[in-house]
Amino acid sequence: MSPEFNTDFDPRHGEMVDVSPLLRRIVCNNPSKYTFHGTGTYVIGHGDVAVVDPGPRDPAHVEALLRALGEETVRAILITHTHGDHSPAAAALHDATGAPVLGFGPHPEDAISEEADADGENPAAANDAHRPDIDFDPETRLAHGDTVDGPGWTVKALHTPGHISNHLCFALVEENAVLTGDHVMGWSTTIIPPPDGDVSDYLRSLQLLLDRSDEVLYPTHGGPVDDPQRYVSALLNHRLRREAQILNQLAEGPASAKQMVAVLYADVRKELHRPAARSVVAHLTKLHNEGRAAPTIAAASTTSSDTVWTLS
Repeated sequence: MSPEFNTDFDPRHGEMVDVSPLLRRIVCNNPSKYTFHGTGTYVIGHGDVAVVDPGPRDPAHVEALLRALGEETVRAILITHTHGDHSPAAAALHDATGAPVLGFGPHPEDAISEEADADGENPAAANDAHRPDIDFDPETRLAHGDTVDGPGWTVKALHTPGHISNHLCFALVEENAVLTGDHVMGWSTTIIPPPDGDVSDYLRSLQLLLDRSDEVLYPTHGGPVDDPQRYVSALLNHRLRREAQILNQLAEGPASAKQMVAVLYADVRKELHRPAARSVVAHLTKLHNEGRAAPTIAAASTTSSDTVWTLS
């Protein structure tokens, strides 16, 4: 079973809309091949609210958010992870509201990929999306199972590493829903960028969602996922199939991630081949850790998509 992606989501940037009784969303005007139509900033509750993923350093987006909130009080600023399209605006929102910023923790400074530079038709937006927010350091660090609450709403933090090691999802208890950040996206699979992205962690984090009984998932990019069990199961199976395909490629002879992408992603737009190669590298790293694959040159970088790999 393959994931059935929904690409019909077409928001109006800068406009706050209701998505459920307790949840509203306003989408930043930062579309790219990584962010789809832009970063969806969520507002939980009414009156006293929590804001999830305020987005990139975009004053217009922060102003639109504050204008939409009016006299409401921001009780907490919740961050799913420290990529440039999710967390940087937390500082401006904190300055404007005084609300505390909460997240798993800062981005590890030694975990920045040498291939994190953007390419493609919208380099500014893409670069923000993949550049770690090194300046981020939450006032309060959340661990798995920690809760944040307000009048009529309760949020539970779920540690879901894989896309990035400090990734959190936020379960909205009253609605049996989860805000999934970049862990699960309804419009696309999730990129797992090495060296901090980890396929083994990602698979375990998908299983964490499968072990729950949520009714709906709300990604930061794109529309809601209305059948979480079916969809997350399809994502998990997709990753396992991709790993099998990589092993089959290596069985035919040594190859780099870039070379494999040309075959495995032949039906995917070429502008997406570079991010796809990063996920293939993450799969190869998993296989290396399991003793099933290795670079042909022992000293070669395991995070470069040009490194040639072979079966162990």
